[in-house]
Amino acid sequence: MKALLIYPQFPQSFWSYDRFMEIAGLKAVLPPLGMITVAALLPKDWEIRFYDRNVNLETEADWEWCDLVILSAMLVQKPDFHALIQKAVRLGKKVAVGGPYPTSIPQDALDSGAHYLVLDEGELTVPQFLEALKGKKEQGIFRSLEKPDVTQSPMPRFDLLQRDAYLMMAIQFSRGCPFNCEFCDIIVLYGRKPRTKEPHQTIAELQALYDLGWRGSLFIVDDNFIGNQRNVKRFLRELIPWMKQHDYPFTFITEASVNLAEDDELLQLMNEAGFYAVFLGIETPDQDSLQVTQKLQNTRNPLIEGCRKINEAGMLIYAGFILGFDGERPRAGERIQAFVEQTSIPQPMLGILQALPNTALWNRLQKEQRLVEGIGGVEVGDQNTLMNFIPTRSIDEIAREYVEGFWTLYEPRNYLRRCFQQCLSIGSLAKRKQTMQFSPGKGLQLVAQLIWHQGLRRPEIRGQFWQQLWTILLKKPQVLNMYLGLCAAGEHFWEYRALARERITQQLGYDPLRGPVLREQKPMLIKSNQIKSNTDNITEPVA
Repeated sequence: MKALLIYPQFPQSFWSYDRFMEIAGLKAVLPPLGMITVAALLPKDWEIRFYDRNVNLETEADWEWCDLVILSAMLVQKPDFHALIQKAVRLGKKVAVGGPYPTSIPQDALDSGAHYLVLDEGELTVPQFLEALKGKKEQGIFRSLEKPDVTQSPMPRFDLLQRDAYLMMAIQFSRGCPFNCEFCDIIVLYGRKPRTKEPHQTIAELQALYDLGWRGSLFIVDDNFIGNQRNVKRFLRELIPWMKQHDYPFTFITEASVNLAEDDELLQLMNEAGFYAVFLGIETPDQDSLQVTQKLQNTRNPLIEGCRKINEAGMLIYAGFILGFDGERPRAGERIQAFVEQTSIPQPMLGILQALPNTALWNRLQKEQRLVEGIGGVEVGDQNTLMNFIPTRSIDEIAREYVEGFWTLYEPRNYLRRCFQQCLSIGSLAKRKQTMQFSPGKGLQLVAQLIWHQGLRRPEIRGQFWQQLWTILLKKPQVLNMYLGLCAAGEHFWEYRALARERITQQLGYDPLRGPVLREQKPMLIKSNQIKSNTDNITEPVA
């Protein structure tokens, strides 16, 4: 079999870091770990060609060569995903698809013409698909109610990657999360019992990347790295001596729940192992909203104190925030802004709540007849999209707080000040050489571009840039790479905040930063009889 594996393009989004990639001479932030794991599950005698379209494009010769096209996608990749399915069908090629998007909404892939839907987790469903091919079946949907033992997951095909095109490499240690947040689809896709690889298995993946010549940052893509704290500590205790033996070739970033701050031993182990950053799902500082959405792990201890402890343990904090929870009080956006300023989180990801298919939130809103078709991230695959349900407060108010919050948080002087303060707040770095790493060539290019853009070209931040850089060099040179990387990422966010504002303006039919909508104006993409500022027939949420 000649299989063409293609990973669809991402649109410009919060995480695409477009301008940063450009000035650093890179193409994409992360490789598609799922795709290269699927490649490892395919028969050894198959011929494989792999393309991440965010790095380079396949050719027409590749399309002519292949017997089978294999695609994987997240929701945000929706447009290119469907275009690729449709092209394959036009060319008479068989198409197999998988990944989080088709797993959540399989009908979309079928409607575009996909022949084989290899859903859920590939360790169990790829073998089903291969058996169907052996049996000459022309189509099929392959699912599994069980969750695979990830200790049986194969070594990803890192050799297929154009590694120097990425900011980071990626590995996975665990799947699943023990918590029960109402809006989250991770527990729907991967379950609430975190399953982990064995420490030696993950070390072998690191060794493979080391042997291939990778040096620099690694993203451990687990949705909650600390979901199984016993096993993650086992892994860290084996990782630390491996890192020392290899002279700290990598630095790590991952995602975790805020209760990380409650475990001093875990913080210390992550520090010693080389973790320089963690993404936290904070969502909101409003305790009543956290109760409503069942994010109870964020209510046990003060969130600001938790962020301080994680900083002191040597880790930068990235964080997600959401507007639009049921029963949310006015000015929630302002309270998020205040929290971000208090904690100096450099890159807060502010979003509007979406009801994702099959989540507890989706099921509840469906029963309450509050879901709205035709809008929202599920329909358009866009991060800057108004909610796909009738909220309990005015859509105009939520949209204004979202755009205003994003605009203010990413005002260049505000952003650079938080980058500076966060880096100064980073605590003990154990014996690590740096907080994050770039390859020498890419690092020099980034510094040169950064000096041009922020140290010379932008008069509004020129003085601030040099003053802060000089202070970092004098007081905390070990965080220099981290600081420069954050500064460079600002070039992306200063463009992206304008795009976010434009996208919301197109949906509302007016610019939320220029005053309230006139009564005779109608929202452009929203059914005004479905989303409006009333709460008729809406059940009050129970905290």
